[in-house]
Amino acid sequence: MPANTPPRLTIGLTGGIGSGKSTVSQILVELGAHLVDTDAISRALTAPGGAAILHIAQQFGEDFIDPTGAMDRVRMRELAFTDPSAMARLEAILHPLIGLHADQHARLALPNQHIIYDVPLLAESGRKWKDKVDRILVVDCEPETQVARVMARSGWPREAVEAVLAKQAQRETRRALADHVILNEGLSLEELRTKVTKLWGMWNNQAPS
Repeated sequence: MPANTPPRLTIGLTGGIGSGKSTVSQILVELGAHLVDTDAISRALTAPGGAAILHIAQQFGEDFIDPTGAMDRVRMRELAFTDPSAMARLEAILHPLIGLHADQHARLALPNQHIIYDVPLLAESGRKWKDKVDRILVVDCEPETQVARVMARSGWPREAVEAVLAKQAQRETRRALADHVILNEGLSLEELRTKVTKLWGMWNNQAPS
């Protein structure tokens, strides 16, 4: 590696639902980062033929596998709201597999690429991801903005969005973990891109502290 090449960084990217985290991750990819999308990994694990399907059927029953062979997300979501242990049991299946597949994805990065771990529930995961990354980037906005964005893109009623927010880490908890915060409030896409690009420039001229 040339002497003027900055060290590779591993960045944990997180933010609440509707914060704009996925948009930030795509901007970082355009700038040259290698993305490890743990949400996409989770979806693949629970898709038809996914590595978690057999375990889910054994733990929850065949009723939780839909006719296509995927995990029945609606049924699982309904169970999680009525049975507090259900989510913990599902996470006990998924989290080790997500970690394994995330490591495999990370190994595909080029030697000089910064690696972005997009982890929606980073703040809720204890030390696991914090110990894995050099920096944590939080994409943040007002809770009401989150609600409005999710309702607009998904058609969910307000009550459903607020129920998801209630199960995620508090805004203050995420911000307390952050090495960098991008406040995605009232920004155009180009203004958001400018903020991300500025941070990218800093990462490429500053070694980990």
